[in-house]
Amino acid sequence: MIKIKLYIFLLIFASAITIAASIEDTIIMCNDCHGAKGISSDSDIPSIGGYSEATISAMFDVYLDEGRIARKSKFRHGDTQRPETDMLLIARELSEEDIEVLATYYSEQTFIPAKQNFDIALAKTGEKLHEDRCTKCHEDGGTSADDDSGILAGQWKPFLAQSFKDYRAGKRKTEEGMLKKINQLSEEQINALLHYYASQQ
Repeated sequence: MIKIKLYIFLLIFASAITIAASIEDTIIMCNDCHGAKGISSDSDIPSIGGYSEATISAMFDVYLDEGRIARKSKFRHGDTQRPETDMLLIARELSEEDIEVLATYYSEQTFIPAKQNFDIALAKTGEKLHEDRCTKCHEDGGTSADDDSGILAGQWKPFLAQSFKDYRAGKRKTEEGMLKKINQLSEEQINALLHYYASQQ
């Protein structure tokens, strides 16, 4: 009887180690695009370290619902010779438990603003625009993760620019109220917002 209990314990222990190793491999794979601890060094890839658990989980849900375009991307770190992949393919390979673990891991990291160029005058215009139109959902100048709306301040400018284009083109779903506000912005106003978010370093 003791031998049977020991055998069962060893099986459970071995299974736990295998699962932990699998999750660790998944985190490494994510970091091979999004950067170590989710801090991206590539301007077309968002930094996700420091996002809230709810935001990260919601991102996976949107991809799985095909509510957001999943662009093919090469791996930026590690084995860069691997075939290109996209977020929909990755999301489909993950279990709900995997997504929960990933959301927890990245939410525990510290968001580090991207070092990038910005225009001071445009940033000031963008700051006023943000206060007038965006602060209800994106608090504290877009720096807060607690509003579960993602972190805008310090995010890569090219990535955010593409996000605006995707929203307007219907390639990325969002709440009706936010889409209405985005569509009311001129290209000049969007550019000012981008410079404001880029200025927060």
